[in-house]
Amino acid sequence: MRDISYIFLLLALVAEIVGTIGGFGSSVFFVPVANFYFDFYSVLGLTALFHLSSNLSKIFLFRKGLDKKLLINIGIPSVVFVIIGGFLSKYLDSTYLEVILGVFLVAFSLFFLIKSNIIVLPNRKNAVVGGSLSGFSAGLLGTGGAIRGLTMAAFNLEKSVFIATSAFIDFMIDFSRTFVYYQNGYLHSHDMKYVPFLFVIGLVGSYIGKKILAYIPQTKFRVISLMLILLIGLVTIGQLVVKHEVL
Repeated sequence: MRDISYIFLLLALVAEIVGTIGGFGSSVFFVPVANFYFDFYSVLGLTALFHLSSNLSKIFLFRKGLDKKLLINIGIPSVVFVIIGGFLSKYLDSTYLEVILGVFLVAFSLFFLIKSNIIVLPNRKNAVVGGSLSGFSAGLLGTGGAIRGLTMAAFNLEKSVFIATSAFIDFMIDFSRTFVYYQNGYLHSHDMKYVPFLFVIGLVGSYIGKKILAYIPQTKFRVISLMLILLIGLVTIGQLVVKHEVL
């Protein structure tokens, strides 16, 4: 217990609450935080395990909002590409991909914030493209929720539909990539002491996030989601700049 970082666990709780409010899960905040405490591959393994409890909580809390059509159209390509991304994570330099991800999130979130009247139709083509990019990013970098969140925010979905469907898809992604990460050797025994704490944080954080979300009107939900995605993109780019300067 003495070598457990309670500051890290507190930050994980904040990431879970904010991820629930934003509708796209905690990994987009959890991964940057965890990178300060663990090596890249440990972060991938812990994120997958943390998200399993986190998404089970959201599925239970928001289950009435599930859109089964979107679940299939986004979820299936997400699972396929998270497996591909997970295997490629052993061979590709993630730095360049993180730059592309950061720039993509900043550019598109700004576009939808400025052009707030534009709504992307939640058709099969758009859903498949968003799901594929989200799954590939999740497998390769540990986080794909921001891309999926951007896709679903563009669809302008009602908040309970947004969160429930996103959580179901996220669970499918995490369940799939956990096996890939285990095969790759990313689940380290010395990190397992954090798993029980993260499991509880996933439950508590989702519950607190749902309570806060009840006070946020639907008209503000899309803006909040896009603002958080913009912040994630800026933080991703900022982290890479700092890392480059240090090196």
